[in-house]
Amino acid sequence: MADARDIRQHLESLVTGAVRAAVAAGELPDVALPGATIERPKDAANGDYASSLPLRLARAAMKPPLTIAEVLVRHLPADSAIEVPEAVPPGFINFRLSNAFLQSQVEWVIATGERYADLTIGAGKKAQVEFVSANPTGPLHVGNGRGAAIGDALAEALAAAGYVVEREYYVNDAGTQTDSFGETLYARYQQLFGRAVDIPKDGYPGHYMVDLAEQLKAREADAYLRPEGDAAPARLTEVGIELMVANIRQTLSAFGVRYDRWFSEKSLYGPSGAYDEAMALLMRNGQLVDREGARWFTSSDLGEDKDNVVVRSDGRPTYYASDIAYHFDKFVKRGFSLVIDVWGADHHGHVSRLKTATGAVGGDADGLHVLLYQLVVLKRAGEVVRLSKRSGEIITLDELVEEVGADAARFFFLLRSPGAQMEFDLDLAKKQSNENPVFYVQYAHARLAGILRRAADQGLSPEGGDVALLTRPHELALVREMMRLSEVIQITATTFEPQHLPHYAMSLATAFHAFNDAFKVQNDSSLKVLTEDEALSRARLRLVQAAKVSLARVLGIMGMSAPDRMDRAETAIEG
Repeated sequence: MADARDIRQHLESLVTGAVRAAVAAGELPDVALPGATIERPKDAANGDYASSLPLRLARAAMKPPLTIAEVLVRHLPADSAIEVPEAVPPGFINFRLSNAFLQSQVEWVIATGERYADLTIGAGKKAQVEFVSANPTGPLHVGNGRGAAIGDALAEALAAAGYVVEREYYVNDAGTQTDSFGETLYARYQQLFGRAVDIPKDGYPGHYMVDLAEQLKAREADAYLRPEGDAAPARLTEVGIELMVANIRQTLSAFGVRYDRWFSEKSLYGPSGAYDEAMALLMRNGQLVDREGARWFTSSDLGEDKDNVVVRSDGRPTYYASDIAYHFDKFVKRGFSLVIDVWGADHHGHVSRLKTATGAVGGDADGLHVLLYQLVVLKRAGEVVRLSKRSGEIITLDELVEEVGADAARFFFLLRSPGAQMEFDLDLAKKQSNENPVFYVQYAHARLAGILRRAADQGLSPEGGDVALLTRPHELALVREMMRLSEVIQITATTFEPQHLPHYAMSLATAFHAFNDAFKVQNDSSLKVLTEDEALSRARLRLVQAAKVSLARVLGIMGMSAPDRMDRAETAIEG
């Protein structure tokens, strides 16, 4: 029997077979057959799935859509996964899943466990998600946190869809911003020794630079001090970057983000780096020209509206040149089939020219997807929060996590599509009530765990539960919602829209709460999980166990914890 991952394909094959049978019987003409796409009806009252193929066949077959639907229904074979299909105006075929099929999904969820809803659409291809990659010249701020949540959840969804995924942080440890960082740090370092020096005009005025200088002084004393007026020692900049990267690592670790690789921009320019190779390739292909004292990539020849500088008049590569080399390294040297860059929306103008350059150096421009995310606006008591309470500067990701927790931050960051600006309600994120969607979802998992504990205290276990006893609407509604996770993973992994994950989590939590509270709504104690009927109780515990697996799975993909205990849940388990 099919399972939730392939039920659509199974129904498509049934419809396609029915068309062939109808043609063979002379009831339909032999015309070109469009795909028998299976969709979910907008109104659940119309069934679990539907095909609009009769509507799309009508013109070619020269028959009314409803007539075609009725013909196809007659030729659809009996199938254990569905009840008798229906032909309905104006020309749809509606399918309802059978109780037996729905019941079997409970066992499938439990059997697959932590890998429940995994797909194979990635077919083991190499995918890379590069995200955050903030310049190591300051602490991560709230906006970086949104990029971190999006990138990490997307990487996890791609892994669930069958890709071999690597998470990467690109460390911008070369270029002019690094020079400014080093000069600022040296100025702050000198100030600690009583020197009256100012930070450079294009430097970094944040107080964190003072903290960083104090770390250097505590660790190395005056080892980096040079005679007044002399430039900063090169090693000081390197050590400062190392300390800042360590700070960034710590922040992201507290946020629950792990990386497979921290890629140094400097490595692009080493003896075995990608920069020389990529530029040589462009030169051989006649796509670099020297003019106006600089070197240009002739991107206008490839469809861009203008050419772009890759080497400045002072001989230094532009950040565009670094990006070309970096993506040459990703596609050509490391062999990724799919590359996703998660960037802030201010990089919008860079996307097209990067895709063009990627193709020019032998990478797959169609395999490069740049996901742009908008700003985050924090609100407290209805008012916009702009500055840190501690320093009067930007609000760091560390501060946000300290105030609302990593789980709440991740969930709220994922709720809106990346391209939409979001308002983050700090008060709502901390509420211990169903108004807070994070609490609502995690509370559902804690209630599920609590029911299983209460059953164990009564000597009841899900083991051996007969899922064939699950026939009531509130039971099967929960199964139907559990089944959607495979679809949500597929949508997320193909559209790169991780907002589907938290919305599904809320829907699944709602389905469970409705299932668990059905006895209250209908004033019928026989609808409880734990009833006087032991066999029925065990069957429902089987469903509870499967629902717990499902909810933990989607929480895990979002990088969130699935708590087994919450204070309020302990007083509202019901069962």
